[in-house]
Amino acid sequence: MECVSFLPLSHLAICGGTHGNEMSGVYMVRELRKQKLEKAGSVSITTVLSNPRAVDACKRYTETDLNRCFTSELLSAPITDLTPYELRRAQELNAQLGAKGSEEAVDLLCDLHNTTANMGLCFIFYSLDWVTLHIYKYIESKITSVPVRAVQLDIPVSEAYSLESVGKRGFTIEVGPQPHGVLRADIFNMVKEAVDLTIEWLQLFNSGRTFEGGELESYTLTKSIDYPRDPTDNEITAAIHPQLQDNDFKLLQPGDPIFLSFSGETVKYEGEELYPFFINECAYYEKKIAFHLARKITLTFPSISVKKDQE
Repeated sequence: MECVSFLPLSHLAICGGTHGNEMSGVYMVRELRKQKLEKAGSVSITTVLSNPRAVDACKRYTETDLNRCFTSELLSAPITDLTPYELRRAQELNAQLGAKGSEEAVDLLCDLHNTTANMGLCFIFYSLDWVTLHIYKYIESKITSVPVRAVQLDIPVSEAYSLESVGKRGFTIEVGPQPHGVLRADIFNMVKEAVDLTIEWLQLFNSGRTFEGGELESYTLTKSIDYPRDPTDNEITAAIHPQLQDNDFKLLQPGDPIFLSFSGETVKYEGEELYPFFINECAYYEKKIAFHLARKITLTFPSISVKKDQE
């Protein structure tokens, strides 16, 4: 594959508190603001506390999930007296950091999240963007203290519902396990290292360094599994089985236990071999998701460099 060139990436947005009880991003943004980090070499940096009302209340959201409000349809919806706060806030963020799909949007948007699942450090993205993959590869090569993985959501950008889709390029850094409303030093330091490495990569890229192409493993979301439920009242009747708990990204095979019912019966997995993640995520109970399942794939990407003035 030939080397592909891109314009300099001069504007980075670092967002935290999109979910107001995911504390690593909240405190990362606050710390960057205390440091008055508005520029790092060739990169201007905008820090955003995405959902201040939810942060103040230490809740995921106040009326509706902000990180589901960034589809093109919702961003263009008329605002009325009945419009939820988070949808109003989504349109404010789109005006500040976008508009989504426009040339005025920030070059790169990094949204910081926590999960209660044992996922280590995950890099979640939508499209197969060469720049995003190179940043991931750089972070993955530098961080050795925890597993670093890439997760791809195969959704068109216009239908992408989360904040990072507002930038020209974007990704979520999802780190766990960490309880909601709690700050853990080890998890915070993982986030800080990933943010620092992202800024470092952007400076190297803008300075003219060529990043060599290659291959990487990624997990592609395939489907979601709900908890077993009582048909009369729709309440869950089982919890994640102890043998599945905390085993995110470990291959799930037919016959493996996945749920343990409250009456003591084991529910076994019956599908094809896939990789579970977001296992027992606290915030997904309301979304009727016990865990996601993904297929592992290999992505090939070209070398990239910054465009020279004469190009």
